[in-house]
Amino acid sequence: MITEIIKLNKEDIKNKIYTIRGQKVMLDFHLAEIYGYTTKAFNQQVLRNIDKFDDDFRFQLTLEETMQLSRSQIVTSKIGAEDRGGRRYLPYAFTESGIYMLMKI
Repeated sequence: MITEIIKLNKEDIKNKIYTIRGQKVMLDFHLAEIYGYTTKAFNQQVLRNIDKFDDDFRFQLTLEETMQLSRSQIVTSKIGAEDRGGRRYLPYAFTESGIYMLMKI
C-alpha cells in the first residue's frame, strides 16, 4: 500500500540515521515513510527483489538492539505484543549500499 510521499529536510534525514553494529543505517519503517509505503508493503517489495541485495546491504535487528533503540530513541512499539498491536517482526536495517539499491527497485 502506497501512502503519501513526505518531504524531509537534511535534519529530518540525519535524525533517522543510526549506528548499529558499527555501520550507519536507516531502519525499514523510516525508509517506508520516506518512500510513501507502509512498512509491510515496503518490506514485501524488498523481498520481491531480494536477489538485488547482497547480505551486507541489510540485516535484521536483534530483539536486544531493537529494545535498546526504543529506549534511547523513538523506534518501535511493542515488539512481539501481537495482542496489543505492535510490530510482529524485528526491524530491518539498511546500509548505505542497501539504500542505494532501494532507489533501483
